[in-house]
Amino acid sequence: MTQQVPQVPPTETALTGVRNFRDVGGLPTTDGRRTAFGRLYRSGHLAHATAEDAAFLGGLGLHTVFDFRHSADHKLDGFDIELAGVRNVSIPLSDPADGAEFWRLVGDGNIEQLRSVLADGKGVDRMIRMYRATIEDRTAEHSRVLHALAEDSVPALMHCAAGKDRAGLSIAVALLAVDVRPEAIEEDYLKSNDLHRRYKVKRTDTSRDGMSPEVMELLDPLFGARPAYLAAAFTAIEENWGTTDRYLSEGLKVSAETRERLRERLLDQG
Repeated sequence: MTQQVPQVPPTETALTGVRNFRDVGGLPTTDGRRTAFGRLYRSGHLAHATAEDAAFLGGLGLHTVFDFRHSADHKLDGFDIELAGVRNVSIPLSDPADGAEFWRLVGDGNIEQLRSVLADGKGVDRMIRMYRATIEDRTAEHSRVLHALAEDSVPALMHCAAGKDRAGLSIAVALLAVDVRPEAIEEDYLKSNDLHRRYKVKRTDTSRDGMSPEVMELLDPLFGARPAYLAAAFTAIEENWGTTDRYLSEGLKVSAETRERLRERLLDQG
């Protein structure tokens, strides 16, 4: 792609059919630099993008869209729209068979069933386990993403269903690779809690009882971004590899040269 990428932060863009979109630019690194605008974006899925959304996304000069959803997600929400000249790469970061019954209850279960799987901290615990497992078990997938970014995939958009968990962790890994401060990674991650960004909960029972305040409170740990979740991912890195550098070099097989190419592609060179 030869289109120029923006050198200044874009105005906040409210896309009609795409949730949780944002440019991951302007974040500080440990050596005083910042991520460049117009290089790395994140969002929820693109399946419901309007024509106006598609026109906006098509004007970003994207090279690659990374879709971290699995087949059940595609069945629920649909496949991404096609953007002319943009490569779509599917890298599922979870197995549709894992937790299939659990997610069926989230969508179809009554209040007693929801209490049984989510009350008393069970929802939070499940999310923490998922974040840890994504770091520990998906090293090959995250390695593939980082090598693609270093080679030819920027500007890139990363998304899952809500743009919060699988995409959030992949963005976090990319930002760690270019030395973004952990507190800045968390600040960007927590933006997924903004009301206009959050994934819309889908329930079979859309009545007052089916979407009651108690139901929404029980579901909140699944659809909200919490510092404890990202902290669990960072803790998994520390416990399994000792340091971020070892996680990247030994866990993800990312060489010093590849990290330098990532810095050249994702950081402001001014």
